[in-house]
Amino acid sequence: MQLFYSPEINSETVSFSFDKEESRHIVRVLRKKEKDIIHLTNGKGFLFEGEIISALEKKCEVKIMSSTFFEPTNYELHLVVAPTKMNDRYEWFLEKATEIGVSEITPIICEHSERKEIKPERFEKILLSAMKQSLQYYLPKLNPATRFSDFIKKENGGQLFIAHCVETDKKELAKEAQAKGKITILIGPEGDFSEKEISLALTNRYIPVSLGNTRLRTETAAVYASAVISGIGN
Repeated sequence: MQLFYSPEINSETVSFSFDKEESRHIVRVLRKKEKDIIHLTNGKGFLFEGEIISALEKKCEVKIMSSTFFEPTNYELHLVVAPTKMNDRYEWFLEKATEIGVSEITPIICEHSERKEIKPERFEKILLSAMKQSLQYYLPKLNPATRFSDFIKKENGGQLFIAHCVETDKKELAKEAQAKGKITILIGPEGDFSEKEISLALTNRYIPVSLGNTRLRTETAAVYASAVISGIGN
C-alpha cells in the first residue's frame, strides 16, 4: 500500500484535490488514473480510502469513500536530542525513530553542542516521508530547537529521564520506564551533557538512565531509547 498525506482531510471530508506537484507525481510518475483507489492519512490517526475521480496533472481529485481511525499508543514518547555534528546522522535518527513510533521531538542545544542550528523544513520532510514509508498514521511533532537551560525549566510532566555517560548510579531504562502516559528522554551531544546540565536535570526530577553497557553515539542512543519504549509497550 502506498500512503499519501494531507493535513487538511478529516472525517467529514467528501472530496479532496491534491496540489499541482503531488497531482503531477500521482498521474505522470505513478500512472494513476480515474477509478483507481488510493490511501491517505492526515497524520492524526486517520486512514482514508479514496477513488480518483479526476486524473489531471494539474489537479488530481479524489472522492473519499471511507475512513478508519487508529487509536494512539498508551504512551507519548518525547525525545529531546541534541543535534549531531554530522547532520545526516540526526536525519537518520529522525527517520528511524518515526518508523519505531516517536510522538514528539525537540532538538536541544547544550553546552557541548557543536551544531547549534538546524533546518526544520528539511527535518519535517524526513518525518513525513518516514511516516508514509512505514505506513503510520500519526506524524511526529517537531519542536523548534531549544537551549537546554530553557527546556529544563519547563513543567514537563510524566516520566522524565536523562541518558548520560558519567559514571554514576543509573537505572536501566528498560526496567525503569513504563509504557504509559508521557515519557520524556534527554539525550546529549557527542561531548555529552555538562556536569552542570546533569545536575540541573536531576534537580528537576529527571532520572539518570543507562542505555546498555557500551557508549552509543547520540543518534544511536536516541533510536535505541525509542526501541526500548516501543518494546515495553508491545
